[in-house]
Amino acid sequence: MKQNSARSLILVVVPIVLGALLALAGSQTNWLLGQWPAFAVAVTIAFVVQWVAYIPAVLYRTDRYFDATGSATYFTVTLVLLLLAPSLELRQVVLGVMVLLWALRLGSFLFVRNLRSGGDDRFDEIKNNPLRFLSVWTIQGLWVSLTASAAWIAISSSNASSSEWTIWVGGGIWLIGFTIEIVADWQKSHFKRQPENTGTFIQSGLWSVVRHPNYLGEITLWIGVFVVAIPALHGWQWVAVLSPLFVIFLLTKVSGIPLLETKAARKWGDEPDYQRYVARTPRLIPFTGKR
Repeated sequence: MKQNSARSLILVVVPIVLGALLALAGSQTNWLLGQWPAFAVAVTIAFVVQWVAYIPAVLYRTDRYFDATGSATYFTVTLVLLLLAPSLELRQVVLGVMVLLWALRLGSFLFVRNLRSGGDDRFDEIKNNPLRFLSVWTIQGLWVSLTASAAWIAISSSNASSSEWTIWVGGGIWLIGFTIEIVADWQKSHFKRQPENTGTFIQSGLWSVVRHPNYLGEITLWIGVFVVAIPALHGWQWVAVLSPLFVIFLLTKVSGIPLLETKAARKWGDEPDYQRYVARTPRLIPFTGKR
């Protein structure tokens, strides 16, 4: 018990320390909110929102609003930065719109999905342990801050840039990723609503091209955000490169693809149809031999 409590405490403290370091690095040449760099304020708000949401979540032992809180944090912090910025360049507006549209779309999708499913089974044990549950919410504060760092740092930056070509290139990459994610989520939701598909897996549409097209879209759009942000980054602000790298690492090595692949293997691993699907369909990168 003590060992588990110590581990949970570490998982609360470490994200806070990492968040502080991220805020310090990304706050170079920021415009100020009072006496504080805008990006540092953004990271602080991201953590505080999670802790406020944690209070009713732990009292009622529910994770139903966990994903929605994360999306709401992206939306709220981005909007605050846009509204309080002393002036806005086209790059900052484009970045803000990118994050706002993505957060609004994904947040509403996850909220509706959780209402239908009743929650996330990953939290069944965690939410009964207050300290461990707190660590999950704190980690989400760091998660949000890292993912949005490229956009938030560029919006908070006082560095002027006339390089508009990255706006169009990055915007195009973002639009491709955003479209892929929307279509993939819609296809899977539509598939699951059909009674005849109960207990089966989707292998049509974008899901016939790769096994995780929604994650392909997610990774692509955050690469696009980073490309748009590049000209506004100077010195330590290049910590923003962690934004797409973190998304790639998280989805391919930690909580995305590995969990779903393991779950699918347990459920359909012995079925010849699923084995053929895995053999012919790449995990993430289309038209490659990587399975």
